[in-house]
Amino acid sequence: MKASRSAKPALWGALLLVCAAALVSSTAATDQTVGSLGQETESVLQRVSPPRIESGISFAGEALPLERVGVRERMERELLIGTFRHSSSLLTLKRSGRWFPIIEPILVDSGIPTDFKYLSVIESGLANAVSPSDARGFWQFMKPAAEEFGLRVDKDVDERYHVEKATRAACAYLNKAYDRYGDWVLAAASYNMGMSGLSRRMDEQSGSTYWDLLLNDETARYVYRLFATKQVMESPEAHGFVLRAEDWYAPLETRDTVLVDSVDDLAAFAQKLGVSYNALKTLNPWLRSGRLPIADDQYYVLCLPLR
Repeated sequence: MKASRSAKPALWGALLLVCAAALVSSTAATDQTVGSLGQETESVLQRVSPPRIESGISFAGEALPLERVGVRERMERELLIGTFRHSSSLLTLKRSGRWFPIIEPILVDSGIPTDFKYLSVIESGLANAVSPSDARGFWQFMKPAAEEFGLRVDKDVDERYHVEKATRAACAYLNKAYDRYGDWVLAAASYNMGMSGLSRRMDEQSGSTYWDLLLNDETARYVYRLFATKQVMESPEAHGFVLRAEDWYAPLETRDTVLVDSVDDLAAFAQKLGVSYNALKTLNPWLRSGRLPIADDQYYVLCLPLR
């Protein structure tokens, strides 16, 4: 039934009042929600604070000289990155439970301060990484440097992926750098930019310590990253990383098999040993093809699953 002409203005007025009331109610509810979200956001922001530089922090026996120009700000930058880059920092912490027990004894045996285990952390995150410049492995060796320090690198074998052998090669480099500079921090800086490049900057700038030098951005951050990584990994809970005992990756349980003869088919060889090809290549990532040529004066140790 149609409304009469005289009733239409009253009807439209009633409808407008209803719409206005609904709009006011909706706006009030929205304001209340936004206010609640604002309070939650404010509460979250209040829980975020920058990590503090630990008193007396040192690397390889050398204290961080916080009194020098720019040192505190640069250290704080690396601490912030290490503390709030959650996924990568957590993964590195978990991996350290597996790999530090292998790396540390080699450092000690080679006369290298154990703090240098953190160099492998900032180089690769304790993984067999590949850089854009084709540096590889935990210690990120380029092929010429790897071969210089005794690692085999070819299409079948790449010992940059062999954690123990690559760690010994890194120790050989660091000892050579320390013999040249008599300073572990400079030795660490040279690992990033090379001894010739570092020595050239020292001569150009008449600097005798790392803290004297104006270097490229990567090397200028490098040593600070070592200090910051050490602080975070030695006190993870103080930086917000709470791991239970079972969260740390445990050392792998393996058995060793010594090979003195070449293997033409690693898949068939793995089957003969009663292990999967996947397990063989996972535990021995330095095997880069489907075979293992061995010269008469060589032998290789393969890691196999314990069971």
